[in-house]
Amino acid sequence: MRMRPWSWLLLLFVAPLAFAQASAPLAPHRVFRVTLDGASTQPVSGRLLLFALPAKEAVAQAKDGKVTDIDTNPFKPTQTAVAAMEVTDLAPGASVLVDADALAFPEGFSQLAAGDYDMQAVLDVNHDYNYSGRGAGDLVSDVTEVPFNDGTAVPTLRLTRALADNPQPWTVPDRMPAKERAGFAKAMQAAHAHSQPLDFASPALTAFWGRSIHIKGWVLLPPNYDKDTHARYPTVYMTHGFGGNLAYLAFKATGVWSNMADGKMPPMIWVFLDEHTATGTHEFADSVNNGPWGTALTTEVIPYLESHYRMDAKASGRFLTGHSSGGWATLWLQVRYPEIFGGTWSTSPDSSDFHDFTGPDLYAPNANVYTRPDGTPYPLVRMKGKVVATFQQFAQLERVLGPYGGQMASFDWVFSPRGPDGRPQQMFDRGTGKVDSDVVAYWRDHYDIAYRIETQWPQLKPDLDGKIHVIVGTADTFYLDGAAHKLKAVLDKVGAHAEVQFLPGKTHGDLYSKGKDRDWLEKQIAWAMYHVARPDAKIPAAYRHELRPAIDAAETPAP
Repeated sequence: MRMRPWSWLLLLFVAPLAFAQASAPLAPHRVFRVTLDGASTQPVSGRLLLFALPAKEAVAQAKDGKVTDIDTNPFKPTQTAVAAMEVTDLAPGASVLVDADALAFPEGFSQLAAGDYDMQAVLDVNHDYNYSGRGAGDLVSDVTEVPFNDGTAVPTLRLTRALADNPQPWTVPDRMPAKERAGFAKAMQAAHAHSQPLDFASPALTAFWGRSIHIKGWVLLPPNYDKDTHARYPTVYMTHGFGGNLAYLAFKATGVWSNMADGKMPPMIWVFLDEHTATGTHEFADSVNNGPWGTALTTEVIPYLESHYRMDAKASGRFLTGHSSGGWATLWLQVRYPEIFGGTWSTSPDSSDFHDFTGPDLYAPNANVYTRPDGTPYPLVRMKGKVVATFQQFAQLERVLGPYGGQMASFDWVFSPRGPDGRPQQMFDRGTGKVDSDVVAYWRDHYDIAYRIETQWPQLKPDLDGKIHVIVGTADTFYLDGAAHKLKAVLDKVGAHAEVQFLPGKTHGDLYSKGKDRDWLEKQIAWAMYHVARPDAKIPAAYRHELRPAIDAAETPAP
């Protein structure tokens, strides 16, 4: 995305704004002093973020009544106000003054209602707040109650501590309920013992970036892999959604291992691929901004893995699955490299038809992602049928948190052409929501999956027919069922042998669950894959019955 000059940075006290009218003076900008006070003994740089939440709301949300953190919430985007500025070489004991109106969401702090606010300052030293939030090495202040009134005093927030290292992979997540921790820890230990790290230095990506770039992940081996040294196995390539990382993949590997060990999933090799970078998720797509990730996976990593592990090493034994951004990535890989993979089971994928980009039609005349033609806002996030965030709120909060690494900026880094400044061109203006039709034309020609299928089906059909499986909930949290309907219409139009399932009432977060079984859908997918690779193998009746459409769609043998 384009980088605007930091003309709004403030290192000196700001003067009051000019009068809009002689008789109607505007309130001066609200200013805060942030001091580096004990959090570091060396000068620091990064994105300085100020968070403000009404004190009564902060206390009400705290589990024990003690407020320790003030942060944003994507499901309540306007609840917490946030302001930002860039800081360079802030020395120990030194201070900066932050104009909390210059770059702020949902509005400048001078526009917030009078009252007491709990505030916290965070210096995002790695510029990764948009992707993973605050983490290792970030500097934070204590939560401080600040009165917002008509006074001119400048409150001070002190950066007093650095956050500890993030939990390492193969550690039980802190959020896990206490009653489940012991059992999960045992399962994770077993999964770890049957996993090997993937850390592959890619020649293609290294050449693109001019520095060593690694593709990372985990290779999970099935039970008895070491005992039966002649057996070969189908391989599943799985990648995560936005916000995922190696630790999340270790969590996923633990569940897969447990289900294979218990016979609830068939014996296969699983390759869990980390697709996150500083710019967001790279989607394993070749990009003029991120580099040739698809090429690196298909021509470098897969041959490497197949030379080191007893994999089927043919299309009918290579499968793809992923959720959300991982769902788009695996759907893209299947459509872009149909001869390499034997099928994708992509769940709740990001928009596969840009006629419905989580609602807005990017191809419409005078398209705008913030407002419909009638002026009403486009929703982006819903919960229990209620809109909790609009497209505009989501995008403009992301803009404050950082210039890259967020979901909207991530799309630009994957899909957009490179601009004159060397950065990806923005698909839409963050201030107005206006869509750049030239950028969208580039998106369509290079990354619109439905468009690719519709315009290239005769060439794609021999290797792709029967390999597309998409599953999404009718109440998807991010409205991704809309694009899936349009993808299905295109698949039906060209006569593709494909499966697009819509699970009634399911959301983005509970798509995989059925009753008390949180992995129900993953098990069905695994058995459907196994049926393609081992058509003569016995599949448990319950799994075959539950996912009969997927098995039917895969009955045509893959090459």
